[in-house]
Amino acid sequence: MAAVANFIYRNAGDITEADQHTDEEEGMFFQRVEFRLDDFRLSRQQIPAALAEMADPFGMRWSVRYSDEQRRVAVLASRQPHCLVDLLGRWHAGELPGRLVLVASNHPDHAELVGRFGVPYHHRPVTPATRATQEGGLLDLLAEAGVELVILARYMQVLSEGFIDRYPSAIINIHHSFLPAFSGGQPYLKAHARGVKLIGATAHYATAELDQGPIIEQDTARVSHRDGVTDLARIGRDLETVVLARAVRLHLSDRVLVYGHKTIVFA
Repeated sequence: MAAVANFIYRNAGDITEADQHTDEEEGMFFQRVEFRLDDFRLSRQQIPAALAEMADPFGMRWSVRYSDEQRRVAVLASRQPHCLVDLLGRWHAGELPGRLVLVASNHPDHAELVGRFGVPYHHRPVTPATRATQEGGLLDLLAEAGVELVILARYMQVLSEGFIDRYPSAIINIHHSFLPAFSGGQPYLKAHARGVKLIGATAHYATAELDQGPIIEQDTARVSHRDGVTDLARIGRDLETVVLARAVRLHLSDRVLVYGHKTIVFA
């Protein structure tokens, strides 16, 4: 902490926010620092080398991001529109950082809606026989658009390990349950069958193991024996939109550090 603060001080930086966490079990220290560059003595081109010189004695893994460099984002969706519509509205209102550059779907349903927001819409149908070809086309599309973050807004297709490996800790999925409970398909039906009193939603990074990625954000709502599966799904949709938007904002604000199967979230 002292070395980082001193590095910023020596170069006339102004620290505006600092947070840290020590994982005693893992013996790991995590830190996030925001500082202004108004009178900073180093150029952006000089900062990485200077940071490396400061960090190397500690064996520190580090990265630096600039708030005025908006990352390019893509959303993948299927037929259910609630998460997609919510994200579009938040971007239109200026509530989310980053730049939404495209929406892709395995159905044509939302082309008109997305077009109203001036965002390109790409219909990429898929069948079990065409999955590999469709994924290859999606990856080409994302690469051409320079996408840095992929959001699965209830995209009801399982991505291959090869696809996920192209975007490590940069594919955010929303799952309609409070993981690790009721992973996989039809979680509301499973929850109703167990008579749960809480349902939830979980935003996590996608990994090769379905619904097992590091968790970014979660929330719950109380339900009762009076709520049927349709009621649970309706209540859950509200949770899904809010939890996914929070996770996207946290990621694009560089407030999430991934370590193993866990995340450190400096909210």
